[in-house]
Amino acid sequence: MAQKVTDKSLEELEPQFKEQEESLKELRDIIAGLKHRLDENAAAKERIKEKQGAIEAQKKECRRWKNLHELIGSADGKKYRNFAQGLTFEVMLGHANRQLQQMTDRYLLIRDDAQPLELSVVDNYQAGEIRSTKNLSGGESFIVSLSLALGLSHMASRNVRVDSLFLDEGFGTLDEEALDTALETLAGLQQDGKLIGVISHVPALKERISSQIRVIPQTGGRSKIAGPGCGGLSAAKRAKEAG
Repeated sequence: MAQKVTDKSLEELEPQFKEQEESLKELRDIIAGLKHRLDENAAAKERIKEKQGAIEAQKKECRRWKNLHELIGSADGKKYRNFAQGLTFEVMLGHANRQLQQMTDRYLLIRDDAQPLELSVVDNYQAGEIRSTKNLSGGESFIVSLSLALGLSHMASRNVRVDSLFLDEGFGTLDEEALDTALETLAGLQQDGKLIGVISHVPALKERISSQIRVIPQTGGRSKIAGPGCGGLSAAKRAKEAG
């Protein structure tokens, strides 16, 4: 009354006070409801955060399996076979390139990126140009084939060991320098304890290979062999026939 806030009497103000008190209660209820919703929203955000972490972990695992599928996955297993064979092929190329470097510094064998079991060659004399093996000359093809055969012979496991290597023809396509290099490489393998057999009609090889088994044509479409160990077989046969 001293501050003259209103001119109304207490009897007039009491109904207004009750109305305002009811409105305040309603607002407090609304605020309590909003706080509850905010608490629920905060809890939901935490749950979503946890689920997002789980989703990211699953995505990472999915990407790993997707990458594996792209490398080796197929219904018939062909992709996996190519993948596994490609790993072995890579090891063989490592051995083959070491042998190839002893014979020529021009070529380097590599795997084809698109076809993991296909072979290409890097031509160091042509600024590192990558060439198909189909474009090699006869002598070049023989050198590459010989290096691959030697590379394969160096691969061994507990159950398989390649101690013998037979080369059928191919030397006739080599020039004298390449022939010397190839024979020196084979001689080095022989010193390592490997048995190297060469089947060839090249006359120059007769002078370079000491141990020879010759096939001599006979009449009537027959042939006989002559060389180390061949006579002993005939003697044993004659002894059997005589006895």
